[in-house]
Amino acid sequence: MTVGHSEGRSALVTVRPMTADEFDNWRERSIRGFADDFALATGRHVEAAAEHSRGLFGKLLPDGLDTDGTWLLKVLDETRTEVGTLWVGPHPERTDTAYVYDIEILETHRGRGLGRAAMTAAERLVGDAGIGEIGLNVFGFNVAARRLYDSLGYRVVATQMAKSLARTRPEIPTVG
Repeated sequence: MTVGHSEGRSALVTVRPMTADEFDNWRERSIRGFADDFALATGRHVEAAAEHSRGLFGKLLPDGLDTDGTWLLKVLDETRTEVGTLWVGPHPERTDTAYVYDIEILETHRGRGLGRAAMTAAERLVGDAGIGEIGLNVFGFNVAARRLYDSLGYRVVATQMAKSLARTRPEIPTVG
């Protein structure tokens, strides 16, 4: 599927299914990337975040590349150069909604409208499959992604917030 975008800068992407080798490489890299982001967003220790990430991937992709109702895609630019990946699957709680679990545009290709075009491709895939809504999660620190999703018409459904109460232990004065 080839999708173009024409607001301001024009970007054109093609998405194609991952191969088995590409999936294996992507899976390991994506598990680590999600764990790093999850640790940063939640303050959890990176090892705990990695364990959480591996568990989620196992649950969401029980049959790997062949998981039912799931698109695991490579994103290619107009020259057919690989510029990113896209994972869309069933919503974890709603049967009438799809979910963007992961979208990544390689850092060297960002700022060219490729993420916007990839999201448009995801929306088209989901719509062509007869699914009426698409959702996603974005970590609060990812301001660029939040701006992109806002500009594409995504609405905030819920906001989770946390405050760390960890503090340094006060020194107790010694007497004597």
